Amino acid sequence: MQLSPPVLADLAGKYKFLKTPLESGPPEQRDPKVVATVSEMLSTIEKGGMDAVLAYAGKLDHPTGGVIEISAAGITAAGERLTPELRRALEIGASRTRKFAEVSRSHLVDFETELVPGLITGQKYIPVQRVGAYLPAGRFPILASAFMTVNVAKVAGVDTVLACTPPQADGHADPAVLYSAAISGADRIYLLGGVQALAAMAFGLLGELPVDMLVGAGNAFVAEAKRQLFGTVSIDLLAGPSEVAVIADESADPALVAADLLGQAEHGPTSPAALVTTSESLGLAVVQQIDKQLETLATKDIAGPAWRNYGSVTWAQDIDTAIALMDDFAPEHLELQTGNDDVYLDRLRNYGSVFIGRWSTVAYSDKGMAGTNHTLPTAGGAKHSAGLSVSRFLKPLTYQRVTRATTPQLADPVDVISSYEGMAAHRATATMRLAVYAEQPESVAG
Repeated sequence: MQLSPPVLADLAGKYKFLKTPLESGPPEQRDPKVVATVSEMLSTIEKGGMDAVLAYAGKLDHPTGGVIEISAAGITAAGERLTPELRRALEIGASRTRKFAEVSRSHLVDFETELVPGLITGQKYIPVQRVGAYLPAGRFPILASAFMTVNVAKVAGVDTVLACTPPQADGHADPAVLYSAAISGADRIYLLGGVQALAAMAFGLLGELPVDMLVGAGNAFVAEAKRQLFGTVSIDLLAGPSEVAVIADESADPALVAADLLGQAEHGPTSPAALVTTSESLGLAVVQQIDKQLETLATKDIAGPAWRNYGSVTWAQDIDTAIALMDDFAPEHLELQTGNDDVYLDRLRNYGSVFIGRWSTVAYSDKGMAGTNHTLPTAGGAKHSAGLSVSRFLKPLTYQRVTRATTPQLADPVDVISSYEGMAAHRATATMRLAVYAEQPESVAG
């Protein structure tokens, strides 16, 4: 999440940096060693099949008893180990995410229209058949990941959703991750992590046909595996370190702004956090608050380096400048804490998801409470792409139906265009129909 030199040049004199990142470039997302390792692993698994998957799992995952499908009894037992409060919280998150996905799906409607008399065209939304969801459980078990992937895929109508999650230090799956996957509707769940999990799903090595789509976040190896498998399967998106940005003015509470910036910096030591403010005093107060909150934050060893190395505070002279700066950042998560939130909302164009007002915070979406999806574009991807949603699991497929009477309206211009292009076979498909149209009376042409 960086500002580009052309934008900064265009805004010269209208902004000032109050805090700049210590690192001069973006977090490394394509380490050549990671690329080479993933390439070798995928090639080995494609050739060696399940034996290669098991070998990598034994070396990297160390699961108890080898790689196994987690049984229904095992999933139930995992849920029973959770506190009632945690089960209830997870059920709320799953329910709200499902409801938002259902409402989203209801707005994606099939349609048919007659473009000209005798030319009927239409579109149908057809779900992909098989999805593989990766449920991370590394530094932190991301319990809402299943809501965003498995749950939404099922609402879209996906027939089969496989889920893989890596074992913990004790060799077993995180019980809360299992419970989240179960209440989200996963058809089968496997104790399998990393590159080998994605490869097993993509190559059809888990007793199922190959999946059509891979979704879910993960570490650099998981992200690189998705990149290399794209084409063999579809993917949701290529995500880097989690990002947050806030637009705030003098009406904002510095303590809340600081807390929200640290809330995403906590994801990892390379997670960027940016504040754009029209109030220099507010910006300086937020910097002080962050230093204060880090003193007692349990995860300061993660959030602290992220803020020092990748955090920024930029003063903007007015709303126009703040919008230009933020649209250039194109953050994964964007919060608005100003006296003009609706003005910003109407004009901003580049963000993964926006959180409006001081009572909104990214964590509400991260944990599934807001219902919206937290799988979002990073590293400027919001300039051209949206996050994961029910629509990503649906293929908008078109169809056409042409009557005899309207044939000349299509065939004549195709004849002209194909002749110019020199595509004789294309031209023939049209001219042959014109000949049949001319030779056969309507009563027998059909």
